[in-house]
Amino acid sequence: MHQALWVAKTGLDAQQTRMTVVSNNLANVNTTGFKRDRANFEDLLYQQVRTPGGSTSAQTQLPTGLQLGTGVRIVATSKNFTQGQQQQTDRALDVMVNGRGFFEVQMPDGTSAFTRDGSFEINAQGELVTSSGYPLQPGIQLPEGAQTMTIGTDGTVSVTIAGQAEALEVGSLTLTDFVNPAGLQAKGENLFVETSASGPAQNGTPGLNGLGTVVQGALEGSNVNVVEELVSMIETQRAYEMNAKAISTTDNMLGYLNNNI
Repeated sequence: MHQALWVAKTGLDAQQTRMTVVSNNLANVNTTGFKRDRANFEDLLYQQVRTPGGSTSAQTQLPTGLQLGTGVRIVATSKNFTQGQQQQTDRALDVMVNGRGFFEVQMPDGTSAFTRDGSFEINAQGELVTSSGYPLQPGIQLPEGAQTMTIGTDGTVSVTIAGQAEALEVGSLTLTDFVNPAGLQAKGENLFVETSASGPAQNGTPGLNGLGTVVQGALEGSNVNVVEELVSMIETQRAYEMNAKAISTTDNMLGYLNNNI
C-alpha cells in the first residue's frame, strides 16, 4: 500500500504540471503568433515481479508475467505550429507569415532569435524592429522622408519618398525555417532560439522552397483553441481528483489495518 501512495503522488504531480501548461495556453490566447503547448506523459519504470517469457517448466513459458507500474511523469511539452487565424489590421508595419517560416531578429549579444510576431516598429535610426527593439535580419533601413511602405508577398520592401514619383526598393524580408520547429527553444518575448533538436536555420525568400508568404497589414493570432483548453482543464481536474481519491482510499485502508491489528 505504501507503493500505491507514491504512484498516486506521481499522478498528482503530472496533472498539476499539465494544468500549468493549459493555464499558460489560455493566458496567451491573445498573444500574437503564440503556439500552444501540449504536455506529453509517459509511464515510469515497472517493477518486474515475474518477467514475461520466463520459464514455468522445461516446455512452457509465462505468456504475460507480472509487472507493477510505479507511476507517471510529464516527459516533454511540445509546441503545435499550426497556422493561427489571420487578423486584419491594415497597419503598414504589421506583417504576417502565411505558412512555414520565422522572421529572424538580432539580439543585443549578437546572436539570432526567431519569431512569428510581425508587429514591427521603426526605431530612431529608421530600422524595422520588434516591439522589444530588436532589429530584423537582414536589416531594413527606411530612408529619411519615407512616406508609405509596401511589402510584397515575396518580402520586397519599397517606399515612396516625398517629391519622387517612383517607389524606391529598400530591401527584402526573408524567412527562416527549421526541419523540426518543435525543437526550437521558446525564450519569451515571442522569440525562439535554435537548438540541436531543431536543426540548422534555413534562410530563404518567402514563397519559395516550401516557405510561406508574407502578408502586409495583418497579424497571426494565437492558435490556442479556448474550448479545447477548457475541456483539457476539466480532464486535468478530474484526473487530479481521482489520484487524490486513490491516496485517500489507500490511507483509509492503512488506517483499517492499524485499527484492527
